[in-house]
Amino acid sequence: MSDLAERLLTEAPIWVYLAIALIVLVEDAMFVGFVVPGETAAVVGGVAASLGRVDVYLMAAVTVAAAIAGDSIGYEIGRRYGTRMLQAKVLAKRQAQVQSAQHLLATRGAIAVCVGRFVAYLRAIIPALAGTAGMPYRQFLLWNAVGGLVWGVSCVALGYLAGASYQQLASEAGRDIAVAVGLVAVVAVLVWRVCKHRRHNGVTPPAGPAQPGPAGG
Repeated sequence: MSDLAERLLTEAPIWVYLAIALIVLVEDAMFVGFVVPGETAAVVGGVAASLGRVDVYLMAAVTVAAAIAGDSIGYEIGRRYGTRMLQAKVLAKRQAQVQSAQHLLATRGAIAVCVGRFVAYLRAIIPALAGTAGMPYRQFLLWNAVGGLVWGVSCVALGYLAGASYQQLASEAGRDIAVAVGLVAVVAVLVWRVCKHRRHNGVTPPAGPAQPGPAGG
């Protein structure tokens, strides 16, 4: 991911837009979010905007649109393939996460679509689970759009603000050092996401209600 970040900071604008959009879209549509955090790509897009490589408003719009579209594709996959989707190899070793997402969806309803946008593994699976559960698409789209808007703008803004610090460092310490510091920051975000992901792997879904014991005599 650090190599990708380095390339995105030097590529032509059209490729930056396309790369960020593709990563964010497939993260939700193809369960790629289990291994590739789209938020890291969105933050890098914000950094590229702060460096003048791309327009910050267009980058935010592209990120939000890709997030909403990716979730909609995930929803359609769940609606069409239902429980067969849950037998996919990519989900075989992540049943605890799937059950946790199902529990959140069952207890929070459509709001889970919005809330799940901010947790990588939930972002990857909740759209498809919503489709499997038969949630009305209009209801799904509303909360999907709200979550996608807040998430996309926040991630790009975070990268943009980080990039401002990058520019100041570049003027004071030189571009090579600034690039190195920028890449360390991106790697740090990625490491944090991996550690958080591993912690979630050990979380079991909440237990159901206890069964009543035998009546006393």
